[in-house]
Amino acid sequence: ETESQSQLNTWHGYVDWKNRPAITNKHGGLLAASFVLVVEVLENLAYLANASNLVLYMSEYMHFSPSKSANSVTNFMGTAFLLALLGGFLSDAFCTTYYIYLISALIEFLGLVVLTIQARSGSLKPPTCDLQAAPNVPCEQVHGAQAAMLFIGLYLVALGVGGIKGSLPPHGAEQFDETTPQGRKQRSTFFNYFVFCLSFGALIAVTFVVWVEDNKGWQWGFGISTFAIFLSIPIFLAGSSFYRNKIPCGSPLTTISKVLIAALVNSGVSRNSTSVIVSMTSSPSPPIPAGKEGGEDSNRKGVGSIHTPSTSLSFLNRAVSDTPACSALECSVQQVEEVKIVMKILPIFACTIMLNCCLAQLSTFSVQQAASMNTKVGSLKVPPASLPVFPVVFIMILAPVYDHFIIPFARRVTKTEMGISHLQRIGIGLFLSIVAMAIAALVEIKRKGVVTDSGLIDSAKPLPITFFWIAFQYLFLGSADLFVLAGLLEFCFSEAPVSMRSLATSLSWASLAIGYYLSSVIVSIVNRVTGISTNKPWLAGSNLNHYHLERFYWLMCILSALNFMHYLFWATKYKYTSVKSSK
Repeated sequence: ETESQSQLNTWHGYVDWKNRPAITNKHGGLLAASFVLVVEVLENLAYLANASNLVLYMSEYMHFSPSKSANSVTNFMGTAFLLALLGGFLSDAFCTTYYIYLISALIEFLGLVVLTIQARSGSLKPPTCDLQAAPNVPCEQVHGAQAAMLFIGLYLVALGVGGIKGSLPPHGAEQFDETTPQGRKQRSTFFNYFVFCLSFGALIAVTFVVWVEDNKGWQWGFGISTFAIFLSIPIFLAGSSFYRNKIPCGSPLTTISKVLIAALVNSGVSRNSTSVIVSMTSSPSPPIPAGKEGGEDSNRKGVGSIHTPSTSLSFLNRAVSDTPACSALECSVQQVEEVKIVMKILPIFACTIMLNCCLAQLSTFSVQQAASMNTKVGSLKVPPASLPVFPVVFIMILAPVYDHFIIPFARRVTKTEMGISHLQRIGIGLFLSIVAMAIAALVEIKRKGVVTDSGLIDSAKPLPITFFWIAFQYLFLGSADLFVLAGLLEFCFSEAPVSMRSLATSLSWASLAIGYYLSSVIVSIVNRVTGISTNKPWLAGSNLNHYHLERFYWLMCILSALNFMHYLFWATKYKYTSVKSSK
């Protein structure tokens, strides 16, 4: 009896930081997750304080051309977010999210130390060139060992950021007991506040740190980032005794590839469909490894108790066979079902890439637009680099309002536990992005009108129009970002099979990365096509007033609308796997 007592009080499939079984009322819960939220503020501050001003650092101190420095920054950000997939994969396969976070934070810390040392000492940078004093001495672009130092530092940071982004959200979400409605509600709140903290870190980065960098010197900016990451490690460790960590279940990618290969091989072997059906019904129910997955948990997901595979995506059912082509390809029904779930999440993930593509425009064109407008508020002059303050503040206001007012209201109206389902949230976000792009186009038309009226086409003087007009597109894209990012993180986490959770959650970050890459691809395609047809590309030259930016925004608007239709097609077909949370 004592053994069953101890069984009842431990979380199944979870351990504490010393690898002992996690105890129900001692480990996990809101307190454990709140450490994660504080760490996220510091982590995003460190990452963004760098990224937001990196373009200037690259061009002024490392002497890259403006387009080259912009490219290397988007490459850096894209790489950082794509590496989140690696972080998520490792947290699922080999180590717990707890260790992946600590290792990644140390790697990022190392990278930032390298960058700080380089920014502080003149001998490690290319010689400063003064165009006024010596106009015929060309600026020397960074090369050789100095360039190596710069890129080693940057990509260590990218690797660290990727690991953190891939392990921190699932680590926080794992703290909640998803078998109870209260646990699931708390988890939903956690994802909202995760985006809130992410924005809070960003707010400090784009105001305070940017100001320090502009007024006190670059090395201070890197210094603050280094300090923030350094500080986040003891804070994260302080929560050690409260965390429950999911035991890694081996590599999710091997399961996925094994099922796909087995389905292909077996379909080649047994063209006779009757034998396939017979072998399905006679196949024994999959054994559930006691240590890896709790019996109750798999039953709740409705996977462990299945003897025959479901009918959707039936081509994968061929992977379950009594006579596998070779023993390595033997798949249980449970593995096949898990792969099906992942296959169904992928189109939803693909539909969010377009939104991130629109968001990438905010950090480039919208800032340039605002820079040409009147940026005075009273007597205060706002630096264009601080413009991202708008979406960030909107998200910080929206997240609590959404969580404490909109969701409870929706729960009362719809009589469901979720109130607004994950897919509805993502849909709302994608719809808002269409509106945002249309508003962006209209504002640009208005700005162009002011340019022609005031005759300031080729002058660098600020236009007689306030930059608050730009705030509208920021407002809509900021709220779209909140809905989609929080919705997608939670959707991927709660739908994915337990063994692939961190990997699925890091898809949300990969969507950001692909959006960044795609946005630069779209810009160059637009320029090439319009350059051939009208001899003058829409988005080229040094003067924004000669750009056809409004046409580009309309294009993005149409693409977003098409993407929204595409999304509706997949979302209406999608059936939730975690049956309880959708009912």
